[in-house]
Amino acid sequence: MSRLGNTTWAELWGRMRQPLLAIPVGSCEQHGPHLPLDTDLRIATALANGLAAAFEPGEILVGPPLTVTASGEHAGFPGTLSIGAEVMEQVVVELCRSADWSAGVVLVNGHGGNALPVQRAVRTLLEERRRILPWWPHVDGGDAHAGATETSLMLAIAPDSVRWDRIELGRTADLETLLPEIRASGMRAVSPNGVLGDPSRADEVHGRALLTRLTIDLVAAVDEWWV
Repeated sequence: MSRLGNTTWAELWGRMRQPLLAIPVGSCEQHGPHLPLDTDLRIATALANGLAAAFEPGEILVGPPLTVTASGEHAGFPGTLSIGAEVMEQVVVELCRSADWSAGVVLVNGHGGNALPVQRAVRTLLEERRRILPWWPHVDGGDAHAGATETSLMLAIAPDSVRWDRIELGRTADLETLLPEIRASGMRAVSPNGVLGDPSRADEVHGRALLTRLTIDLVAAVDEWWV
């Protein structure tokens, strides 16, 4: 695994081809009563590590993750931390500006709540002619938050972190139906236990398959973009 923190500046100086920098973008927010607060971070980090492993050593460096991001919609739950959308946007802009020594930055996003600030940041960076690829995992038929999809992924990545005895059914309506209420009143008003979906359907084998499929999608996106 290639990690930026393990390198020195001298090892990056004068290379024929500078590496890509992959930044896991997570969150510190509630994921129901059964998943840890850093679920998004763990998933994004696992995907970024899988990306780096698919290329030659040193071609892609996994940078320090963004651990606290824009999670205001989860503010009604203890443990959630958020820097807000405006600060998140500026953090992404400044971080990517500082990475001009690299061949470009891949944002491996694990938290859907960052979508708008990341999109705005990317627009600014592209206007400045910087190389930036925002990537988001997509699972056909997956549920939205702390349901079977994320729980299955966590069973594959960190099974000991899943509290099976605390699994509860959440709201199962389509996310698009719930979004206006979430934006207006927050997640707690929509789902008192913080779950959107049915985590009881989670399965470790399914989680490993999902992780493999998402990693393949990420590698393909980067391979097509980085020519």
